[in-house]
Amino acid sequence: MTDPMASIKGLSEALSAANPSAGSPKSLPPVHLWNPPHCGDIGMKIASNGRWFYQNSPIQRQPLVKLFASILRKDPDGHVLVTPVEKVSVEVEDAPFLAVELRVAQTPLGPQLSFQTNVEDWVTLDADHPLRCVTGPAGGLKPYVLVRDDLWALVSRPLVFDLVALGETRDIGGKQMYGLVSSGQFFELAALADLETGRDDDFRNTQ
Repeated sequence: MTDPMASIKGLSEALSAANPSAGSPKSLPPVHLWNPPHCGDIGMKIASNGRWFYQNSPIQRQPLVKLFASILRKDPDGHVLVTPVEKVSVEVEDAPFLAVELRVAQTPLGPQLSFQTNVEDWVTLDADHPLRCVTGPAGGLKPYVLVRDDLWALVSRPLVFDLVALGETRDIGGKQMYGLVSSGQFFELAALADLETGRDDDFRNTQ
């Protein structure tokens, strides 16, 4: 592959040929069905703030970023961009997506929390799209929501405070846990004792 970026920029034609509905906002190319040869590392990176870079230069065109996001896949050896004829490595500093907007709807099952990502996809917190938390370098908790196929979105700092305000406490196995209710399920954020002692700094050091 002599000119990898030119090849990557031509993805729209390749994807249209392989998946005629790829232009639809609600459709995604069937990347799970493609097994092309790996063409190496061409300098693609997703920073911890959700920005995409090519060879250390930010990719400014949002339609191009959304196209790349639509063909992103998590393989056992890391994240890749996949087309029917090639795949290239992508360095991901934290998570491939960033959750930047939160909507709360009331349903017969109770509240339903939906997140919009930085590439304008919406995902509803439910059994198929759970929430997980990890401890960040500064000791605070970092929540992530599953977007699809082992691709996660880091919940942005402003939304973390919204989640804390929406949380409630439940007894889970004899331990008081603080978490969120969405789509009829309870998603744990942290042990209440950790929050009360400040061990997790009330989520302030998330990013």
